[in-house]
Amino acid sequence: MSSSPGAAESTRTVIERFNEAFNNHDVNALAQLLTDDTVFENTSPPPDGTRIEGKAAVLDFWRGWFAKNADAAFDAEDIIVCDNRAVVRWIYRKLRDGQPWHIRGVDVFTVRGGRVAAKLSYVKG
Repeated sequence: MSSSPGAAESTRTVIERFNEAFNNHDVNALAQLLTDDTVFENTSPPPDGTRIEGKAAVLDFWRGWFAKNADAAFDAEDIIVCDNRAVVRWIYRKLRDGQPWHIRGVDVFTVRGGRVAAKLSYVKG
């Protein structure tokens, strides 16, 4: 599979902006980074997660998630880009019962027109 340096650079920029907005719990910034027909596949409930379709539905989900997880942060451990696709290895950290807690996972992104068209999430464990 060949990769266009320009496309990969653009995709990386979109993913970095997305991660920053997500960690800032900035729904308005996220709205600017999603296609109208965006798809988000959540990691729960096991085994297959939940598929959420459309910008409005995805933003509503994240608003609720941010409200319940105010201390949550995703740290990108690695970002691998090929054209308009990206895989982000991450570690998610928060407090659980007052104690530090974390889990690792990956997101598989598709970027279209400078916006996130899909974010498919997977976790270890």
